[in-house]
Amino acid sequence: MLPQPVLDIELPFAKHLARGKVREIYELNGDLLLVTTDRISAFDVVMNEGVPGKGIVLTSLSRFWFSLTRDIVDNHMLSTEVETWSDVPVEHRDVLAGRTMRCRAAEVLPVEWVVRGYLTGSGFKDYQRTGAVCGIELPAGFEHASRIDPPILTPTTKADSGHDMPMTYAEVESAVGVELAARGRDTALALYRRGHDYAVKKGFVIADTKFEFGIRDGRLLLIDECLTPDSSRFWPADEVHPGAHPESFDKQVVRDYLDGLDWDKSPPPPQLPDEVLGAAASQYGKIHETLTGQKAY
Repeated sequence: MLPQPVLDIELPFAKHLARGKVREIYELNGDLLLVTTDRISAFDVVMNEGVPGKGIVLTSLSRFWFSLTRDIVDNHMLSTEVETWSDVPVEHRDVLAGRTMRCRAAEVLPVEWVVRGYLTGSGFKDYQRTGAVCGIELPAGFEHASRIDPPILTPTTKADSGHDMPMTYAEVESAVGVELAARGRDTALALYRRGHDYAVKKGFVIADTKFEFGIRDGRLLLIDECLTPDSSRFWPADEVHPGAHPESFDKQVVRDYLDGLDWDKSPPPPQLPDEVLGAAASQYGKIHETLTGQKAY
């Protein structure tokens, strides 16, 4: 049975730092609380409805991947066991349970580290126009869903609102320094390979993904979320071949519905019917169960 969607969370005992499209970020006794709601956005517009259980899926998958990749790079996650946090009042624990990560604070690097292993999305459109993706030339004759091997890094800015903008690697070096740029690049590519190789064994391909990094005590940390359906494109492996258009296990069902409406992609958003929200919840739940072997809720 799907849980009731959680769209807003207020924690009077903690300091509210930021509200994202999906997450609320609080500070509590020097730690960050990343609370993932069930809000969903499409075309940079937050919908009025939520996808039941989405925040639980994203938190659980991030925890899974953080544990599986800690040998590549340390991360900011301290705990997801809300019931053990003595500084969280008992009456608030139920709403936080399953959707909250307690994390170490870090200085966030102003880069989205996007890794592409297959040609799709804006990268495919770019390739059709120029024969390259974000300035990186690819062989002639590639089609949609062609594999990019080795995978490529196509970083973007980290925008507080609106669209992230492509960055050249030289711009990344200018933004974070030569040494940090190389560490971020190499780490992002290693994380993608780890995630892709694991997912293939479970019957899925990770077409592309994005990572975020921060610095704490001079060390690089993986932060935010990791290899979730909100940050990555998951395709059934048996549907992937050059020229194919595999089903995406994420919020694509919501985008497809909105694309069929007479809507200009600006606020206010149209209403999402229950069947679309249910279909999206099913996609999120299936990818979680397939990758982890467990139901999210």
